[in-house]
Amino acid sequence: MTLNRALFVALLLIGTLWLALPFGMAILWSLVDASTPWTPDHILPPAISLDRWRNMLGNPVLQVALLNSYLLAPTAALMTLTLTLPTAYALGRIPFRGREIARMLTLLPLVVPGFVTAIFLTALLHRIGFTGSRFWAVAFSHALLFLPYAIRILSVSFEQVRQDHIDAARDLGASPLARFRVAWLPALKPGLLAAFLIVFIQSIEEFAIAFILGSPDFTTIPTLLYARLGQDFVRPDAAVLSLILVLPNVILMLILEQLLRSANPSLSSGKG
Repeated sequence: MTLNRALFVALLLIGTLWLALPFGMAILWSLVDASTPWTPDHILPPAISLDRWRNMLGNPVLQVALLNSYLLAPTAALMTLTLTLPTAYALGRIPFRGREIARMLTLLPLVVPGFVTAIFLTALLHRIGFTGSRFWAVAFSHALLFLPYAIRILSVSFEQVRQDHIDAARDLGASPLARFRVAWLPALKPGLLAAFLIVFIQSIEEFAIAFILGSPDFTTIPTLLYARLGQDFVRPDAAVLSLILVLPNVILMLILEQLLRSANPSLSSGKG
């Protein structure tokens, strides 16, 4: 028992340091005063101010990138859910030979490097002439890219829908819409929300497709961040952009954790 407790404490400390150190350094760098650089002979920044935040948040380029990212992410998430539902239903509710192999095959696109997928999708969309609107081209590409996550989550959610609840609702004379509301939706809701948030977060952080397919007209937070890192690199500005990118996603991941905790198969559907 003592060994288990010691290992748990050690793991907790390692995890805390692994998260706290990068966040702490990013926060400190984002607060460095422009007139007083943070040199190696100082443990902490010699002067702290919010000037970097004011300058970056007032930058029209960042404002456009924020707008693009936070319009793109929910659009891609909704498109992904729409494309996912038929496949997830088939994998979760319809027994057929080779179903487990089909499930495994749906995850194979995740092993392909992001830049390879981005180049392929860009060439394909150019070939079919679907690049007139950079926003919709990137959103559609994100929806295709993140399909495996949504299919995996929602196929499990469809499995958790209890057939006896569906039958009970039907026997009591419930309409198809009422059956969906009382028998299907309670089991599917955690999975739908979890899939939406995962795709939302992945879309916010995705760089390769947004850069290759969207450049130079369409900018997102990751493309702006990588541009700052690759050209006239200013570490405090990069730290501000990193926090703007990461902090909302941390909040969303906490929400996702609560959704996954609530997805208890025994409690996920009530009687019709």
